Amino acid sequence: MAASAAPRAVLLFDIDGVIRDVAGSYRRAIVETVRHFSGWGPESAVIDALKGEGRWNNDWHASMELLRRHGTDPLPAWDRLVAVFSDHYFGGDPEGDPSLWRGFIGSEPLLVDSAFFAALSAQGIAWGFVSGAEPPSARFVLEQRLQLTAPPLLAMGQAPDKPDPTGLLALAATLARVPLGAGAPPVAYLGDTVADVETVRRARLEVPGQRFEALAVAPPHLQQTGREAERRRYEDQLRQAGADRLLGSTRQVLALFSAPSPPAP
Repeated sequence: MAASAAPRAVLLFDIDGVIRDVAGSYRRAIVETVRHFSGWGPESAVIDALKGEGRWNNDWHASMELLRRHGTDPLPAWDRLVAVFSDHYFGGDPEGDPSLWRGFIGSEPLLVDSAFFAALSAQGIAWGFVSGAEPPSARFVLEQRLQLTAPPLLAMGQAPDKPDPTGLLALAATLARVPLGAGAPPVAYLGDTVADVETVRRARLEVPGQRFEALAVAPPHLQQTGREAERRRYEDQLRQAGADRLLGSTRQVLALFSAPSPPAP
C-alpha cells in the first residue's frame, strides 16, 4: 500500500487459487511429478482430499506424500523430486529469465488485476501476500503479470510453511505499522485451503488480543459447472476448519471492506 496514512485494516492474500488459477500449473505439476515416479496420475479429487487435511500446503511435500500413499518403493530422493517438479512447472531455471520459461507457469489465468489492488488502497486497506509458492514464481505473477511495484510478500523459504502463522504475523505487523494487539487494525487473510484457515486460527492463539478474520474461497477448478457437489464438500471443510466467511471470488473482498469498518468475525 503506497498511501502514508495508517491503514484501517490489513488484508493478506494467499496467491495460488486466490490471485491466479493454478489448476493447469502447480496442480498439474503435482500430477506429472507423481506420474513420473510411479506411472500413476492422481485425479483432482485426490489432490483436493490431501489438501483438505490441512498439512500439505507445500506442493513438493504433497507430491512425495501422494507417492508414499500410492506405495511407490523406493521413494525418490528429495532433490530429484524437486528437480522434476520444477522442470514441469518452470521449464527452465527458476532464478533465470522468465521469458525463457517453457513450463506450466505460462498457463496461469489471473483472478484479479492491478486495479483491484488500487481499489483496496483507495479504501485505506493495507495489503500483502503470504504464499507457499517459490519466490521466483510469486514475484513473476505479482511484479511482471500484475505490474505491482514492490508488493509486500513472504513466499516459500522466507517464513515457516503454513499453517505456522509466523509469516502472517510478521507481515501483518509490518503493514499495520503498530504492534499487533487490541489497538492494531483488524487483520484478514484470504486463502483457498484448510491450511490457510488454520494459519489464522493459530495466529489468534499467538496474539489473542488482535482481531483476525479467516476469509476463504474455493479454488477456481471447483467453481466450474458440474462440480457443484465437490465445491460444497470443499467449502464445508473450510467452514469446519474455522473459516469466518466464504467468498464466491477474490474480488468480493472489495465489497466486504467497502463499509466504514471491516466486518466482525
